[in-house]
Amino acid sequence: MLNRRHIRVKVMQTLYAFKGSESDDFSKDQKFLLFSIDNMYNLYLLQLSLLLEVKKRAESDLQKKQNKILATTEDKNPNLKFVNNELLNLLSENHQLKNLIEVHNINNWKLDDEYVDIIFKEITSSELYHDYMATRVSTFKEDKQFVVDVFKDIIAPNEKLYDYIEDKNLTWLDDLPTVNTTILKLLRKVKATSPETYFTPKLYKDIDDKQFAIDLFKKTLLQTSTINKEIELKTKNWDSDRIANIDYSLLQMAISEIKNFPSIPVKVTINEYLEIAKEYSTPKSSIFINGILDKLVKEYEEAGTLNKVGRGLI
Repeated sequence: MLNRRHIRVKVMQTLYAFKGSESDDFSKDQKFLLFSIDNMYNLYLLQLSLLLEVKKRAESDLQKKQNKILATTEDKNPNLKFVNNELLNLLSENHQLKNLIEVHNINNWKLDDEYVDIIFKEITSSELYHDYMATRVSTFKEDKQFVVDVFKDIIAPNEKLYDYIEDKNLTWLDDLPTVNTTILKLLRKVKATSPETYFTPKLYKDIDDKQFAIDLFKKTLLQTSTINKEIELKTKNWDSDRIANIDYSLLQMAISEIKNFPSIPVKVTINEYLEIAKEYSTPKSSIFINGILDKLVKEYEEAGTLNKVGRGLI
């Protein structure tokens, strides 16, 4: 679920907030880094569980209508297509998913159920819903497409839900695009016969990714003085106040990665930090960062200190 760029963003955020020096104990900051990454899984479970709660809300709504004293024929014989949606049933019956939701104590929608109502009302008032409910039967393919469209067009872009997530955890805003993209990919690829583990992906692709986060954070901090001197030599004509703090952190990380991670190609490192700069810093930051890194890489090559292993890694 987690990719290397997102790991780099998490490290950047932690370094940006770090107030000490390379000689200080930064174990608490490392714990915060790992907690921030791990907490991304809670957001994944939160977003996915919203679909389950919306289904429950639909079932409750039908029950109330059937129990009305003056229930209409439609109330007594409702269209059950939504509550019987095969994909939603697949999610509801996924014991591993439900267990993870309980273990991670994801109970937001029970405490703040007004957001379930907001999403439910937006779904049921949409043209998408009315088109879907025009018939009483459907295939798994049709059910799946409906859930995909609901998540993509109604849940993911909902501004009130966005504000709620921001209030609950500030770091979740950066996680939200990755989490929503992951959920959409899973929803689109799911089959009626998918195993229970399908909706419980691993946070890290492998143990190397977690170690990469730790190593990038630690090695950047431990070499801050040396890295800063290299940056200063290349920015003599720049007023230090003109260099954005995020740009400085990204330069520190990029230089550390180029010097300390021999299996990562230089082009990959530079491109990753340029993309992060475009998203998180000023419009001209990527040009500035690219210029500094380009000069440093050429110096490393000329000095023979660019330590890269494998073919095509320069």
